[in-house]
Amino acid sequence: MSSKPAVDEANFNKIQSAYSACMDEDTIKSAGVGPLLRVLRTVEELFPAKKPHAEGEVDQNMLSQARKTLMLQADDQLSRVVVYLTKIGVGGLVDIGVAADDMDPDNVVTTVAAPWQVGLPSKEYYKNKNMTQGYAETIGKVLEALLHEAERNSTATISVETLERSRYKSSREELVRALVEFETRLAEASPNLEDALDVTKYYNPRTLAETETLLPQISFTYLFANLAPLHYHPDRLIINTPAYLQSLSKTLLETSKETQQAYFVWKVVQAYASKIEHDSVRPLIRFENKVQGKDPDALEERWRKCVKEVDSSLGWILSKFFVGKAFSKAAKDFGDRIVHDIKHRFAEKLEATEWMTEDVRKLGIEKVKNIVQKIGYPTKSPDILDPRALQQFYQSLNISKSSYFENAFSAATFDMKRQFAALGKPTNRDEWDMTVPTVNAYYNPAGNEIVFPAGIMQSPVFYDPSVPQYLSYGAFGAVSGHELSHAFDSTGRHFDQNGNYTDWWDDETVRAFEKKADCFVEQYSKFTTPGPDDKPLHVNGKLTLGENIADAGGLTASFGAWKQREKADPAQLLPGLQNFTKEQLFFMSYSTFWCGKTRKEAAIRQIYQDPHAPKWARILGTLSNSREFAESFHCPKKEPTCELW
Repeated sequence: MSSKPAVDEANFNKIQSAYSACMDEDTIKSAGVGPLLRVLRTVEELFPAKKPHAEGEVDQNMLSQARKTLMLQADDQLSRVVVYLTKIGVGGLVDIGVAADDMDPDNVVTTVAAPWQVGLPSKEYYKNKNMTQGYAETIGKVLEALLHEAERNSTATISVETLERSRYKSSREELVRALVEFETRLAEASPNLEDALDVTKYYNPRTLAETETLLPQISFTYLFANLAPLHYHPDRLIINTPAYLQSLSKTLLETSKETQQAYFVWKVVQAYASKIEHDSVRPLIRFENKVQGKDPDALEERWRKCVKEVDSSLGWILSKFFVGKAFSKAAKDFGDRIVHDIKHRFAEKLEATEWMTEDVRKLGIEKVKNIVQKIGYPTKSPDILDPRALQQFYQSLNISKSSYFENAFSAATFDMKRQFAALGKPTNRDEWDMTVPTVNAYYNPAGNEIVFPAGIMQSPVFYDPSVPQYLSYGAFGAVSGHELSHAFDSTGRHFDQNGNYTDWWDDETVRAFEKKADCFVEQYSKFTTPGPDDKPLHVNGKLTLGENIADAGGLTASFGAWKQREKADPAQLLPGLQNFTKEQLFFMSYSTFWCGKTRKEAAIRQIYQDPHAPKWARILGTLSNSREFAESFHCPKKEPTCELW
């Protein structure tokens, strides 16, 4: 057995190889578009489309397939290509995932949903004619360029049918038009984001047979046979979007195989274009930049891109070395203490909450006490401090220092295989959903846990314990309280102290909550940002409700926790800031954390896509909901605009 230092070195060499392969632009350019074309060729072989029929005409092959028994037939090409795309991490017609069962969180279940992103960033973009026109032009340019490369590529013998059909301008325009119309229909059938995130709407248990009745063109029996562990037979699936599956079934019957194949080809191009360096995909990169409000030719600094790639593919090994450089035991202990303080303060707030009935308050306090706090980094599944555990975790992932595309492809298949391997096993409550360098945090309702990676526990959010603690409580403490408050927001309130999805609030408490929650919806819906036509685009108060409630509750809980610490151990004022009180500096630390600049296009995308309000609204809205802020800055009006806790 190799020594720990030797294993540690081998692990480091693995992430170094991944980073070097990404940084080696000369080798990536010399590989050209060939690696991508080989994947496209596989898609074509799995889902050939050699017999065209008119768009809108019902595909008789599809119709007969839909009427067959629900077991896999020899010609079930659609199921095969969906399995392949799922294996390589490409979203297709449906998103198939694995997660803890909300009503039985100790067990794992398969989820089936509409794609999180059909093609454009969100369904609203398909209503913008200028956007869809630019998107269509981009698709046409990329397909034409890939066809040219396929014809001159002598090593792969590639003749992808979708590319062949784009040879002539009229054919290419017709194919692209049909593709964008197909995506538009999928987007229209997809739920609004607030519904997609609502557990009362996305939790729909179905048997395997019932699922295949919703979408008979796809054999879920075949999917499980090829994605799940051997001998796994699902008792049920959670169908997040049953109406979408039914609509998809109808759309598939009315869409030619040529268009469907073009859609699958385009999904692969979108997923893997960033893994090659070639002019053929440059129109896509330019279009994506324009959608984000960037210069069309803007390129991310290569080293930043490559660090992200390593985090994505070998994140737990990277986490080990990140902790060694940027996160001490003292920092971990301090973070644990802050979260513990806020849990204690939040329980006190619940005890004093008059709009909750006594029984619900007691259960709520029990839920707070049961919340598992994970701080800094995982020590199980895997233990990132154990080099051998990391080596074992990534043993089956092959990484080369000279094959960037292949590394990305291997990492995607590794991740999907590992995800589906969880089926048939108890939920692994030791796993983390974020790597350690991630600047974020989360609350997991089914696990009743709050998780804070070391990446967010850095300045200007989190400081060394020797620094005046109003700074850390103002920023990191507010984040901690935010995540804890999610346990009682519009989603978290549906999960009990053990993480079970159940109605544990009585009707009286629900009515009081909804009345108070409506205040937040109305408040944030008044915030606007310039829209695509420069008219005011309103924040979606319903979509952002859970986050806005968590912001308000988190800041209040953190302030109370800090004040209790301040009594026991008063902090000093910082040099040069003696004109501000400690309370004012607490709120300045909170606000500084959310400061930032956002391009108009990125702000629009956030309104459509993000359950969080814009950063500036998280400052203005949250502080106007803080009684403590008003008192600290001697505001004439002390009453919060909206208040729950």
